[in-house]
Amino acid sequence: MRKNTEDILMASEILRKASSLLVLTGAGVSAESNIPTFRGDNGLWNKYNPEDLVSVDGFRRNPALVWEWHCSMRKLAMSSNPNAGHFAIAQLEREFFCDGNFLLITQNIDDLHRRAGSENIAEIHGNIFYERCTKCAFRRRSEVIYDDVPRCPQCGSILRPDVVFFGEPLPEMEIAKSFSFAQKTDCILVVGTSGVVYPAAQIPYIVIEHGGKVIEVNKEETPLTKYADVHISGESGTILPEIVKTIR
Repeated sequence: MRKNTEDILMASEILRKASSLLVLTGAGVSAESNIPTFRGDNGLWNKYNPEDLVSVDGFRRNPALVWEWHCSMRKLAMSSNPNAGHFAIAQLEREFFCDGNFLLITQNIDDLHRRAGSENIAEIHGNIFYERCTKCAFRRRSEVIYDDVPRCPQCGSILRPDVVFFGEPLPEMEIAKSFSFAQKTDCILVVGTSGVVYPAAQIPYIVIEHGGKVIEVNKEETPLTKYADVHISGESGTILPEIVKTIR
C-alpha cells in the first residue's frame, strides 16, 4: 500500500504539471461495473465464438443471432452504473483539463463514460446504443431491445449495431483525432487496458515518442508497464479518485 501511495503522489504531480491530458481506457474499467471483459481467463470469448457474434461474416450469416447477443449486451449496460473510476475521469476533464486540452479514447462500447459525465470522447470501437443502416447513411441512438432484426426507416434495409466488427477498420475520424492528440499531449493516463489490441495499443508509444509522460493504472502489468513513468497496480475505482483528490 505504501508503494501505491508514493505512486499516486507521483502521478498527481505529473498531472498537476501537464498542460493537456489524453486518457485511454479498456475493458478493465467497465469490469468494475460488472460488465465482463472479452479477453482473459473469464472473458466472453472463452464462452462465445466472436466469429458468430461480432464479425462481418457472422452478421451476414445470421443477423438475428448477432442482434440477440448485442441486445443482451445493451441490457447489461443499461442495468450497470458508472463506477468511481468513470466519475474520476470525468472530473479530470471538467475541473483540470477543459478548453480542448482533454481527450478520452475508450475501447469500451457500453456508454458508461458518457453517463459519468465525460464529454470529449473518441469511441474507437463504437457504441452499443447506436445502430446504422447496412445500405444508406441512416444512423440513430436507440435503447430498444429488439425481438426481430430492426430495419431502416428510410430505405427498409437491415440495421446493424454501430460497433466495430472483426474484419472492419476502426472509424477513420475517431482514430485520426486520437493519433493527432497523442502527438501533441504531454501526458497520457492508460487505465484498464491490456495493451495488446492495436491500433489502440500504439497510442501511448506515440505520446512517449513526442516526449509525453505515461501513467498506467492496471491490476496487472502489461507490455506498456516497463515504459510507463508511473505504474499503479489496483482497481481504477480506487486509484483514480485518490489521484484526483491529491492533484489539488
